[in-house]
Amino acid sequence: MARPLTLDTHPAFQQAADWERHLRADRRRSEHTIRAYGATARRLIQFLGQHRAASIGAPELTSIDAAELRAFLAARRMDGLANASAARELSAVRGFLAFVAKGEGTAAPPRLRGPRVKKGVPRPVSPADAIAIADDAEDEGREPWIGLRDKAVLLLLYGAGLRVGEAMALTGAVLPLGETLIVTGKRAKTRVVPLLAPVREAIETYLGASPWGVSRDLPIFRGAKGGPLSADIVRRAVRAARARLGLSDRTTPHALRHSFATHLLGRGADLRSLQELLGHASLSSTQVYTGVDTAHLLDVYRHAHPRA
Repeated sequence: MARPLTLDTHPAFQQAADWERHLRADRRRSEHTIRAYGATARRLIQFLGQHRAASIGAPELTSIDAAELRAFLAARRMDGLANASAARELSAVRGFLAFVAKGEGTAAPPRLRGPRVKKGVPRPVSPADAIAIADDAEDEGREPWIGLRDKAVLLLLYGAGLRVGEAMALTGAVLPLGETLIVTGKRAKTRVVPLLAPVREAIETYLGASPWGVSRDLPIFRGAKGGPLSADIVRRAVRAARARLGLSDRTTPHALRHSFATHLLGRGADLRSLQELLGHASLSSTQVYTGVDTAHLLDVYRHAHPRA
């Protein structure tokens, strides 16, 4: 009887590892994206191995057909994937197969139309609720410095529009703090964001209380044992705060960033400036993210373009 296939029997896992290195070095994707896309590539290889009852290498990946791709997606949907997750899974598969095909000098993989996903808009929280969440996180910290840390992080998300990962990546190199902050975002793109006085004071108060000190090369936000602060800790702090404050389940750390955007837009900020502050690669991302309708977008264009 033939031995059952295992993860170690597929040579194509080398292609998956090469793709991860490509995403990290050449595409400058985030570590979260690299892990997720790498996991998708390995799931595809394992599925194909079981489907064909054979060891899978690069030649087998380049010969995959549309029926096999549909079967893989159907299997993933049976695992409980929603439309948005299935669409991301298909995007990762396309990228991986295209990478392998390019390396092998073969034709691109077959194209499949992904599930239709309605673009959702995060629900912003009010300024008062954003401050209440930060204050609650401070009050509930298991140690005073941890409460100050959580408050500083949450005020940074709301006051400067940072992504959680961007806040976690800040190191002692940003010190001393001034009126602006240089942030490294997706694909290693840097941008300058304003740093409001209350946010700056919250960070400085936390740093003064932290038992771990500050190093130019280490993150300024530390975990309880001194290591880098995990984004999951921030998410848990927000979940606990919203439960105590009776806020919606859609109140998340990312909703604080969205609130930054919508509140600026409501006070007259133009989309192009908002795009720069948020670090979006395209204006269409800012339009969807802030829930701006097409009429508003065209109005901004007509007032900004010299030939309009």
